[in-house]
Amino acid sequence: MTWDTNNAPARRPLDQLPRLASETTAQNPWPVSVLSQKFHIAVEKWPAAWICGQITEINTRRAGSAYLTVRDDFEDIAISVSGWREFAAKAAQFRQGDRVVIHGRADIWVKQTRLSFIGDDIRKIGSGGGLKEQIDELRRKLKGEGLFDADRKTPLPEFPSCIGLVCAPQARAEGDVVTNVNLRWPTVRFKIVHAHVQGPQCPPDIVAAIRRLDADPDVDVIIVARGGGAFEDLIGFSDESVVRAAAACATPLVSAIGHEDDWTLIDLAADLRASTPTDAAKRVVPDVREQMQIVEQTIRRARMRVEARVENERRLVDGYANRPSLTRPQTMLDPHQRLVDDARRRMDIGLRRIVDDASLTVEKLHASLTALSPQSTLDRGYAVVQTADGHVLTDADAVASGDRLRLTLRHGTLDATAD
Repeated sequence: MTWDTNNAPARRPLDQLPRLASETTAQNPWPVSVLSQKFHIAVEKWPAAWICGQITEINTRRAGSAYLTVRDDFEDIAISVSGWREFAAKAAQFRQGDRVVIHGRADIWVKQTRLSFIGDDIRKIGSGGGLKEQIDELRRKLKGEGLFDADRKTPLPEFPSCIGLVCAPQARAEGDVVTNVNLRWPTVRFKIVHAHVQGPQCPPDIVAAIRRLDADPDVDVIIVARGGGAFEDLIGFSDESVVRAAAACATPLVSAIGHEDDWTLIDLAADLRASTPTDAAKRVVPDVREQMQIVEQTIRRARMRVEARVENERRLVDGYANRPSLTRPQTMLDPHQRLVDDARRRMDIGLRRIVDDASLTVEKLHASLTALSPQSTLDRGYAVVQTADGHVLTDADAVASGDRLRLTLRHGTLDATAD
């Protein structure tokens, strides 16, 4: 092998490389690109074939192209199938879970040295008895038991302090959840339980992890997370034991399995289904910046209301202070003074009328008394004769010669003796 001045391998022409694999040595190896190209050339010589299996993934969204994952009916083995034009038009009529036979040729994608199958014809051979149908049957069974009912769902805590996380060791899903949670709500703590997330060990590991975190009193919410994968890679999360463990979990549980288009039965039993692990992080904790904005807006609204209330009270006080009753208190007495003056005036008039009426009556009585008074008789020239003891004489025969008499005249009295 030759090297350039930067101590990096120099690219050599193909005719200078070993022609056969048996001719390669540690000093004269094949570059990876050459090996991949050798694979491609070898696979191109394979004849076309019919293959059969069950569609576990299908994407026909792009016009004129179709991409499928076809799984073996008996073994946990799958292959990628792609095709264009007529094949894509036929594949658009199929759906996940269909059992099909496909005609085509094997191919190697050189950039990743990955074996695939280029289809040119596809036919349906049935949809019963496949893996998806088994899952659908289990789904109907568990739904009939009420494991997916909405009234079984537990609401997530608004401000969790500790999150339990079930994921694979050193998985990207773990980093996505932890990083995004810490960015949104830095005070939260994690209790992470690592488990197998595919293969036969997946269901018992997931069940044990859920039960362990559910029994921990510090854990406020549990997230079961796994990155995307093929349909058969996620099959462990549709296992009946996993679904029952999720449904029986008293702690709120969030499923974050695969990507948005992926689905498993644990999604139906969980209290909340997140489309991705990152989405789970956003749904489980609030955003501290949004919460700060809410607090600031609440404080601002409270301050505005208090200021408005104080301003209203100030205007009310100013209104009271500027009223004439406070600036000129005498005005408060004016109506009452007018009432008193009016009453006094009416009382004066009434009393005057009473006095005038009484005076008239007195004058009349005085005139009557005057007319009947003995003095009036005396004034006309008459006199009143009384005996010495004061009796008025009305009969001359009642007087004897020598009796002392008193005579009352208009003016004065006279003492006399009867003769």
